[in-house]
This record gives sequence, C-alpha cells and structure tokens, in this order.
Amino acid sequence: MARLVLKFGGTSVANLDRIRASALHVKREVEAGHDVAVVVSAMSGKTNELVGWCREASPLHDAREYDAVVASGEQVTAGLMAIVLQSMGITARSWQGWQVPILTSDQHGSARVLGIDGAELIRRFDERKEVAVIAGFQGIHAESGRITTLGRGGSDTSAVVIAAALKADRCDIYTDVDGVYTTDPRVVAKARRMDRVAFEEMLEMASLGAKVLQVRSVEAAMVHRIKVFVRSSFDDPAAPASGTLICAEEDIMEQQIVTGIAFSRDEAQITLRGVSDHPGVAAAIFGPLADAAINVDMIIQVVSDDTTTTDMTFTVPTADYERARLIIEGARAAIGFGSLQGANDVVKVSAIGIGMRSHAGVAARAFKALADKGINIRAITTSEIKFSVLIDAAYTELAVRTLHTLYGLDRA
Repeated sequence: MARLVLKFGGTSVANLDRIRASALHVKREVEAGHDVAVVVSAMSGKTNELVGWCREASPLHDAREYDAVVASGEQVTAGLMAIVLQSMGITARSWQGWQVPILTSDQHGSARVLGIDGAELIRRFDERKEVAVIAGFQGIHAESGRITTLGRGGSDTSAVVIAAALKADRCDIYTDVDGVYTTDPRVVAKARRMDRVAFEEMLEMASLGAKVLQVRSVEAAMVHRIKVFVRSSFDDPAAPASGTLICAEEDIMEQQIVTGIAFSRDEAQITLRGVSDHPGVAAAIFGPLADAAINVDMIIQVVSDDTTTTDMTFTVPTADYERARLIIEGARAAIGFGSLQGANDVVKVSAIGIGMRSHAGVAARAFKALADKGINIRAITTSEIKFSVLIDAAYTELAVRTLHTLYGLDRA
C-alpha cells in the first residue's frame, strides 16, 4: 500500500458541504489501505478577509502578528476536516504547522521551509492508521517560537515538502480543475488536459502565468522528486477523473516539441532611451530595482550606431510599474539616460516544451505565424525549453490561439 499526501485548496474546502465532499476523497484512499496525510488551505476568500483586517487595523502592521492572524484560516479548516472525517468513522486529528513541526526561516509572510520532522505522523500511521490533517501555509521559526507563513499559494508548498518528509509515494493536489491544460480553456476551447507533464515544463508554466500550481511547490517537487498529481475535488469520489501527473522527464514515454502555451497579463514594459554605454550602467539600473524587491524579467539592450549610447528595455510586474518608474527617474543622474518610456497594456505569451532541446526553428515558426496575424513583437526571451514574446494586450487571445494551433495542441 502507498503513502499519500492529499492537499485541498480553498475552493475545495469553501464551506462545510465542500469539506464533506473532499473528505470522501480521503475516505476512498484510506479504505484502499493507504497511509494518508491531508494538507488544507483556508476556506475560499478567508485569507483575503484576514489580510484585509490586518491592513484595516494598521497599514504598517507587525509582520509577526500578521502571520499569527492569517495562519488561523488554515487552522479552522484543519479542525473542521478532522471532525468531518471522524464523523465518517475515520481516525483523524488536526495538526497546526508548529505541532508537526514545520521549521521555517523568520522571513514573516514569505518564510522558507528549513525542515520537517514527520516521525510522529509516521508512528501514528503505523500504530493507529490515523489520518493527519495538517494546516497548510504555515510553520514555526524555532529560535523565536513565532508562527510563520509561506506566502500566497504556500499550502501547495506545504503539501510537497510534507510529502518529501514522509517519503510519500505521491502528492495529490485537489483543486477546482481536473488537471493541467495545454493552455487556459477559457481562451482556447480546444485546450486539452495533459496526462503527464515534466517537472521542468510545469515549473516554466507556473512561473509564466499558469495558475494551477504555485512555483515554489513545483521547485520543491523537482528537488525532492515527488510525483504530484493534479486532480479535481469536484469529481465523483467513487470514480475520479485521471488528472495530470507532474513527474520526471524520464517517466514520460512520448514528448511533444511544445507542451503548452502560457500567458501573463501581469507585465509592464519600461524602455530607457539614450543610455550612456559604459561599464556599470546595468548595475546602476537594476541594482536599485533589486534593492526595492522589484522583479525584472525580460531585458533587451540595443547599442546605437555611434556605440556611445544604448536603449534598454525590460519588464516588471504591473503592480510595481509606477514604483519602478519613480526609482529609475530618481537614479537618472547615476544612470545617464535621455528619456523613459513605458507601457502597461502588454502581455507575455510563452511556449513551453522540453522537446525544444532537440528541435531547431521552433521559435522562428512562432514569429512568422504571429507576423502573419499582424501581431507585433515588442521583446523576446528564450531558454532551453521555452520562449516568450511581449505583445500588445489587445492581441492576447489571438496570439495564444495561433500558437496553440501552430504546435498541434488542438488535436485530441
């Protein structure tokens, strides 16, 4: 029999009816003889409510107290899930992060997991067949004894690292979709669910706009080689659908050149014209942005004909656009540039696939197809298994559909 970690997201535990429905999936695995640990998120919308209360209490609140407040959402869900499982005749108890314990750094609001002691949970599997229902998203900083949280989407990360600590055979992520699709089905009706996706592909998809899994959870799964199964808690518990398995590349028999198309509307473009072309100018631009914790993505530099100046284009998250502009303007003297231009009506569209490693001309086909549709490309970045283009937001759906069809992803 297997050892499984089952994680249920906010929509899967949105109310008592959904908790009961999700508990039936747990019951199915327990009755099959498996050892089961359950990781739960807060009820849908509850974390936003708790965050709102913190901000209303004080815009400049103590991060440690913030964590104490927002971690309570998962604690409520864990207790309710344990109660429901007990009512079904299943031996279960709830665990808060500090009780396991899940040890983390002291970076409140976005802590990193440092270690997990799963010995007690394993002992209870062996002696009682007891289901552990663990509050996700949280841990404890050992030195201070304070509750910490792992950042938005942190319950996914909790589930994967707990699976690693328990040496689980698989981590099942239950959500409101039945797997990972070749692109957003709301944009492309012909998008299809994939049976298997390689860790590297899923990592790129998650970082480039796909919302199914949190990036850190995929990183943890890849590092610890934990197979992750994305499936829907809304399926019939007696006959759940297949879902999508996130696994190592060698576990995939056949691999398409392009696996999926992702897009992100959370992009803003900044272009500096007439930048003095001398050593240290890049550091003068991107150093202050890094100090302000602004993530820079696409970077393109074009040297002028006289080789004394250059144009520099880069992208930042939309929420950081105005702040980034102010920082760059404030550093004008140190940078030395002529003018600053910006746009936040842009979108990044990406094609991902480990098959790109062994095929030439994959991106060139996309550039031609987009040009044929009259779509202008503002910027391009590439890596070994993906390429991304920055385009005007008005062409998002056309670009995604064009690339989805171009690489044969429409086919069943």
